Amino acid sequence: MEILRPFRERIEHLDEQLAALIAERLKVCSDVALVKKAEGIPMMQPDRVLAVRAAYAERGRTLGVSPEFMSELALLLINEACRLEDRIIDGPDR
Repeated sequence: MEILRPFRERIEHLDEQLAALIAERLKVCSDVALVKKAEGIPMMQPDRVLAVRAAYAERGRTLGVSPEFMSELALLLINEACRLEDRIIDGPDR
């Protein structure tokens, strides 16, 4: 429907920005994994996981977005970060 085109274009632009930000975030998480590996720091940081999820939920409340949704979104990001960190920390030395 032509009437929806401007909305769809805006959503597509926002989706591109989200994807780029997620890639950037995961790159930082990869850098963190290198530090953890070098310093012998355990990959899993349960307190950090809880803090990130709580922060996302609070951002949701502040922005008028479901805190539950934001917490689940954080969990998706955390799970991918953990997967990357496991691969880096447990993988062969670079």
